Amino acid sequence: MPVDVQTSIDIRRPREVVASFAADPDNATAWYVNIRTVEWVTPPPLAVGSQIAFVAQFLGRRIAYTYTVREHVPGVRFVMSTQQGPFPMETTYQWEDVAGGTRMSLRNRGVPSGFSKVTGPAMAAAIRRANTKDLERLKSVLEA
Repeated sequence: MPVDVQTSIDIRRPREVVASFAADPDNATAWYVNIRTVEWVTPPPLAVGSQIAFVAQFLGRRIAYTYTVREHVPGVRFVMSTQQGPFPMETTYQWEDVAGGTRMSLRNRGVPSGFSKVTGPAMAAAIRRANTKDLERLKSVLEA
């Protein structure tokens, strides 16, 4: 069963500020609650094809994965995906101007395999909770 979770938040900062901070892998540990470490596999700067390794703690498990950047339109859209592990995933960030700031949308989608396939609905709920916390933390960091 595919998992497709989208969340969004309004942040009282200009779109360019929100997008540039959120799309920078070096800032991931500042706003992603579950990400523990980030390491560039390919050298910066960020571009289509860049690879970034993440280690996260999710649902009580350590998860290591490498994202490949698929699309990067600064200030508009950022897409990265991983093919590893029991839950290959695509993550998309989108930014749009709203009154007083920026709306950032965060979307995670993928098709779980193995045991993760059975837990798909529960995984979607856990991802939604985590994404909501992440976006709230991003808002807090950028509006401070």
